Amino acid sequence: MTRCLVTGATGYIGGRLVPELLDAGYRVRCMVRSPDRLRDQTWRGDVEIGEADATDPERTRAVLDGIDVAYYLIHTMGSGRGFAGKDRAAVTAFAAAAKDAAVRRIVYLGGLTPVSDPSPHMRSRGEVARILLDSGVPTVALRAAVVIGSGSASFEMLRHLTERLPVMITPHWVRTRTQPIAIRDVLRYLVRCAELPHEVHRQFDIGGPDVLTYGDMMRGYAAVAGLPPRLILPVPLLTPRLSSYWVGLVTPVPAGVARPLVESLRNETVCREHDIARYVPDPPEGLVGFEQAVELALHRIKEADVATRWSSASTPGAPSDPLPTDPDWAGGSLYVDERHTIVHAKPETLWRVIEGIGGDNGWYSLPVAWRIRGFLDRLLGGVGLRRGRRDPHRLRVGDALDFWRVEEIVPGSLLRLRAEMRLPGPAWLELTCHEDDGRTVYGQRAIFHPHGLLGHLYWWAITPFHGLIFGRMPRNIARAAGHRSGNRC
Repeated sequence: MTRCLVTGATGYIGGRLVPELLDAGYRVRCMVRSPDRLRDQTWRGDVEIGEADATDPERTRAVLDGIDVAYYLIHTMGSGRGFAGKDRAAVTAFAAAAKDAAVRRIVYLGGLTPVSDPSPHMRSRGEVARILLDSGVPTVALRAAVVIGSGSASFEMLRHLTERLPVMITPHWVRTRTQPIAIRDVLRYLVRCAELPHEVHRQFDIGGPDVLTYGDMMRGYAAVAGLPPRLILPVPLLTPRLSSYWVGLVTPVPAGVARPLVESLRNETVCREHDIARYVPDPPEGLVGFEQAVELALHRIKEADVATRWSSASTPGAPSDPLPTDPDWAGGSLYVDERHTIVHAKPETLWRVIEGIGGDNGWYSLPVAWRIRGFLDRLLGGVGLRRGRRDPHRLRVGDALDFWRVEEIVPGSLLRLRAEMRLPGPAWLELTCHEDDGRTVYGQRAIFHPHGLLGHLYWWAITPFHGLIFGRMPRNIARAAGHRSGNRC
């Protein structure tokens, strides 16, 4: 059985490649500097772990022992000086160790480097490819432009810029052409490269079927996400440094990561060949187009998938889903108000209060505020609070509950409600009950996924009221449970 080594398994591509290789029947070993960063991966028990830094020749050589195919997915991101030297040192040590270990193939994923005047980071990617190709080990270096998938830095920058700015004053690079590729096509190429003939030793350009400008991608993203059309006004005044600060201000993508991305956008990155198809033919349905890739990244094929994005992120169902190793700013904006309190009652008593919430029992905080919110919702054409509840004591999945809908219920522990009032984005209210060290604990999470700039403004506007509404709920629910059990504290 072919044994594959994946470097960068704690990163974006590597974290998605490992389960794809396992599904294809390969044995996988991950080379990481910190094994603890893989502890939340669902496939952690199915792989070998080798602890090493690529710049350490001895430990890297030991991790490569017995490996047939080595995936080199290590890149230095950031705007500080010296990154090219770090990339060079790491790949030089790795290439020598791979040759010494008799690895039969190296697979590398780099950037689609322009013919002239590449950015410093793209120049470094090209140098890494050349060092691997000169290593004496048969090597395939795939070169991609913008990768479309939740967690990809390029995609997250596109996502946040488009969602947060209905009118964008943008640098001139918004007109630069590029050839984006869906993450699932990138992974398909990477997996299939493990079985390429020995004599294949070269670079390949890989890209999706669409050639677009960054402005085109912003407009396309808005259309798929259901946002109003974006007005884009290019200006020639923003340097890459100023652009990265601007991106860092508008989006959660750090300026240090945004700068190399912005610098790379000054050059056209369009595939000059599609020779990879000789060895890895396009799928019968064709390569994934840009809009379909965005749809997969947003997981909007099923409306309910937006909920599973935050509730089960540790068990992603597709290569585009967020993973535990993704950076904190990946996966789109999600606002959370989370609270917990100790309850002086048995869990089953607290659960009866939770399951009886709403309708005539109310929401345990400022009844007048809830009535006003229900009235405003009806003015906007929503359902308001008039629906009440089906049963005064029991709930089941699908029940209407005032202006909520029961999305999930685990008797005795979890009630998840999905908002059906008029909002600029989907929202949930999650109420939980559990025991911790012999104590009953009530948990509460209000979750909001903003839809465009209006969604962000809405959350910021209501934030001052959260303490009054959501802050009182745990205290009053705990008091109600205590009264039911005879405790007056």
